[in-house]
Amino acid sequence: MTVRITLVAPAVNAALREARFDDDGPLEEAGRAHASSVRRSWGVREEAVFSSPSARCRETALALGLETAEPLAALAGCAMGRWRGRSLAEVADEEGESVAAWLSDPGAAPHGGESLRALRERVGGWLDTPRPAGRLLAVAEPDVVRAAVVHALGTDDRTFWRLDVRPLAAVHLTGRSGRWNLRLGEPSAGPGTAEADA
Repeated sequence: MTVRITLVAPAVNAALREARFDDDGPLEEAGRAHASSVRRSWGVREEAVFSSPSARCRETALALGLETAEPLAALAGCAMGRWRGRSLAEVADEEGESVAAWLSDPGAAPHGGESLRALRERVGGWLDTPRPAGRLLAVAEPDVVRAAVVHALGTDDRTFWRLDVRPLAAVHLTGRSGRWNLRLGEPSAGPGTAEADA
């Protein structure tokens, strides 16, 4: 039974543009407009639609015409504790050793939130949940998309930092629990189009 999962990163909001840990801010108008323009190229055929619970993911789903997207706690971005809403540069200036530990050790959570390993395990648990064959789409935080790819490929958790996830980028995973294939895609192709399904 093959499951096809498309993960779409959110459109731009202030936190993404300013390289800040998300503070649940809304999309910027430019991000909403970009998502709406991408929507016109999609022929969505997904049987289930989900989103990370953040405002930017829920609003991206709406801008993409995915009004039925169900927010899932399992797809929440990494809990960043006391770093929430702050820029990486600001935190590095004040807590250089803590940031270095966080960047080098996937099990570290010096901010008092969730480690990257815990994030990958949580997202991996959702990914590997037994489900019937079919298609699903989730608008998910960039770190959730990274964690899903790391889990799907079975790579070392440190691979997380080697993956760049651009706004509205789509990642396609096909397979089932324990065996996933990765197919990279562009947002202009969209899920459910002939190009995306080739």
